[in-house]
Amino acid sequence: MTAPVKEGVLAVPLFWRIFALNAVVLASATALLLWAPVTVSVPVLFTEAVVLVGGMVVMLVANAVLLHVGLAPLDRLSRRMATVDLLRPGQRLPVAGRGGVSHLISAFNDMLARLEAERAASSTRALSAQEAERRRIAQELHDEVGQSLTAVLLELIRAAERVDDADLRTDLHHAQETTRESLDEVRRLARRLRPGVLEDLGLVSALTALATDWSTHTGLAILHEFQPGLPALDEQTELVIYRVAQEGLTNVARHADAGRVEISLQHGGGVVSLRIRDDGRGLGLAHEGAGIRGMRERALLVGATLDLGVSPTGGAEVNLLVPLDRNGT
Repeated sequence: MTAPVKEGVLAVPLFWRIFALNAVVLASATALLLWAPVTVSVPVLFTEAVVLVGGMVVMLVANAVLLHVGLAPLDRLSRRMATVDLLRPGQRLPVAGRGGVSHLISAFNDMLARLEAERAASSTRALSAQEAERRRIAQELHDEVGQSLTAVLLELIRAAERVDDADLRTDLHHAQETTRESLDEVRRLARRLRPGVLEDLGLVSALTALATDWSTHTGLAILHEFQPGLPALDEQTELVIYRVAQEGLTNVARHADAGRVEISLQHGGGVVSLRIRDDGRGLGLAHEGAGIRGMRERALLVGATLDLGVSPTGGAEVNLLVPLDRNGT
């Protein structure tokens, strides 16, 4: 929050501040003309013209310097307005003085605070609806598609046992394998949409299963290190950490061209930290995509910070820092 302006202090509007700066320059020039031992002849002599032009240059430079100093807060405000990102909260401008520019900066800071609060609230609603839809789709995949594929697989097995033709039996066996692979894929998709392990066995087991699953299906060498004795976290915080890890591994598999990934979960100093490192080609100059911005939105839900950097191996590094005080620990 910005510092309130004290009542009873005269606030100078921006117009009068600029007028005062110009008045100082003009008054100084007038005083020099009145008391300086300089006269202007008709026609103007060369030396007199040099003095007059030099005085004008001095006035213009002084006026430019004073205006630059006076309008510097507006320049800072303009730059901040052009670069502000609501997914990186806390970007505020210092408020100095109690004039019109200070009121403007204070209003801008207050507007940012309101927008950040509204963005956090809307993101909470959107992500909650998204998780509910994920659960619904995962349930339908498990109950409807999964059961249908299981029934097809059993029929294929019984049909293969009844036929005598060797070629047809071979074709049925191929169909069985295809159906079994499809069933495994449906179950894997359902687990990604709704991490049942997270609800049943906790965060560490869910992250372990996630790393194992990604290593199996992508061929990445995923090394994980999870510090024991993790403090108790609420359900939303655990889900945020899991989803950030899931999105981080997805980005590595799709874009990093990496062969090795390290994922760690540590706690200490009042925070729980999730770190994902890879040995791929790094972030480079690419703009943040929907995946990274989605991770930032999830981090905001639990008051966490998400930092992107370069890993010691030259690839990308993602660090999620979750404060423990919001969990009552």
